[in-house]
Amino acid sequence: MTQDQIMQLLEKTGALIPNGHFLYTSGRHGKAYVNKDALYPHIEIASAIGRAFAARFIDDNIDVVVGPALGGIILSQWTAYHMNKLDPKKEVLSVYAEKVEDTLALKRGYDKLVHGKRVLIVEDIITTGSSVIKTMDAVHAAGGQVFGVAVICNRGGLTVADLKDVTALYDLARLPLDSWTAEDCPACKEGLPLSTQFGKAKRLT
Repeated sequence: MTQDQIMQLLEKTGALIPNGHFLYTSGRHGKAYVNKDALYPHIEIASAIGRAFAARFIDDNIDVVVGPALGGIILSQWTAYHMNKLDPKKEVLSVYAEKVEDTLALKRGYDKLVHGKRVLIVEDIITTGSSVIKTMDAVHAAGGQVFGVAVICNRGGLTVADLKDVTALYDLARLPLDSWTAEDCPACKEGLPLSTQFGKAKRLT
């Protein structure tokens, strides 16, 4: 799947919102937003993304696919599903890390499934990489080894060097979006309210 193809899917599903005033998870403000939740109801699209992730890492001896809740759960399922289809001789498991206070943890017995295993982490969008790093920490705490990370959109221009000890970072699209602190945000200076439909501001209302 090429960057042009993923951009077409984002536009087709209404996932790419180019003009507005949004509060990102990082705390910074921006004019554009990627509503990844608009992708997930479209099963064929979610499956195609999982297939692309699986094809990239099928030769890397992955045992478990881990996604951070909530967005990474669907991607984890589809990626593991296609890995099992590509290599029926090996069962690849799908689990997720969930929020515990200000971090992520592997609960529900998933820590035991990850222990001693080679892991692929999947995520929809990364900007600062905080959710991926917290997922990595959860995997390491459970005794697992993170081999790679696969994401739909790399919004922060991150590289493997930004993600600790990861061997491979695979992104379907690099989508740098300008962002500012609240003090420097042009939309704030113009008096435009933050969107309460999308972005972190939605959770603050």
